[in-house]
Amino acid sequence: MRILVIGGGAREHALCHALSRDPEVTALHCAPGNAGIAEVATVHPVDALDGAAVAALAAELDAALVVVGPEAPLVAGVADAVREAGIPVFGPSRDAARLEGSKAFAKDVMAAAGVPTARSHVCTTAEQIDAALDAFGAPYVVKDDGLAAGKGVVVTEDRAQAREHALACERVVIEEFLDGPEVSLFAVTDGTTVVPLQPAQDFKRAYDGDEGPNTGGMGAYSPLPWAPAGLVDEVMETVLEPTVAELRRRGTPFSGLLYAGLAVTSRGVRVIEFNARFGDPETQAVLARLRTPLSGLLYAAATDELAALPPLRWSEGAAVTVVIASEGYPAAPRTGDPITGLDTVAEVDGPDAYVLHAGTRRGADGAVLSAGGRVLSVTATGADLTAARTRAYAAVGRVELKGSHYRKDIAEAAALGTSPA
Repeated sequence: MRILVIGGGAREHALCHALSRDPEVTALHCAPGNAGIAEVATVHPVDALDGAAVAALAAELDAALVVVGPEAPLVAGVADAVREAGIPVFGPSRDAARLEGSKAFAKDVMAAAGVPTARSHVCTTAEQIDAALDAFGAPYVVKDDGLAAGKGVVVTEDRAQAREHALACERVVIEEFLDGPEVSLFAVTDGTTVVPLQPAQDFKRAYDGDEGPNTGGMGAYSPLPWAPAGLVDEVMETVLEPTVAELRRRGTPFSGLLYAGLAVTSRGVRVIEFNARFGDPETQAVLARLRTPLSGLLYAAATDELAALPPLRWSEGAAVTVVIASEGYPAAPRTGDPITGLDTVAEVDGPDAYVLHAGTRRGADGAVLSAGGRVLSVTATGADLTAARTRAYAAVGRVELKGSHYRKDIAEAAALGTSPA
């Protein structure tokens, strides 16, 4: 199978890393890719938001499957263009991707499907914003209705900060705060059949102890030893299957990766948000544990054959991902600095620990340089979370990037047997 992956972040490197080890994959391409992806796939320049250009590249490469990684191309309709070219594609249509592209749309779908979620108000005026903030009180949860690269959500006790963020959005969703730990659960679907992956937890705040601003994610781990028994079955029954059925009923079937961001509250599981693609950095940890060949799973979803797929196989161990971010991230990330130690990680820690590139590029002299806010995802596996995080942090310690920072508490509570707050 010849596969083209669209995107250039750590999520796409994780996908390419898994696909490069898949015996069914005969040729692997990625556009635009990054410095790390170029080591396992042939990279091509392309505007990932240009559906016609992506479809043309897929045809030129004779791709049997196109995997669209990021949300922006999906919301822009890139998957539609590839399908119209007659090429199987893993990723929802523009209409179905509105589940992530518009939080107001997602709330409407959840209401119609009876999916448990936070009470909310959609606001477009200062008066509506003030009324919603007053109605729910602190902690305030304010979400930009559109795409915001993982940084469109503000959760704060400060009403002035919440109001400022809301006023900066053209359309905003203000909702009640959901207590309890958060869980990310991915499901692969062809629009009818839904196949859940293993749950994971990510860390959105920039600094240890969940301090600092929201980021795109500073680390993740899987499995979740503290999760309630039967959690996946419950989410399948109350969230994933009803949502897929509702979108199919509306004539906009969702085919691809449905990501449910969940809160395990004192009143039961509630949906925080939906995404229309693999999450970053949870994908890095989840795929590290997947033993079923990835290409067959994605291709079955793209060709409406998931019902015939055997049950997924998983490792019994654990995986931990630690994100190394550039100086100044998330407010003003510094770029262009050299990264060293990557070869040492490969030599000393591989294959149990490895580095996935997010924001990197090659310099004129061939050196790997930082090119984004979240620069690297160091992922490690082990017999349990303690072993996995020990390996991950040992590998992190071998990487050098001027001014970089990372959280030192990824999976710490879970490894100690403590349920996160």
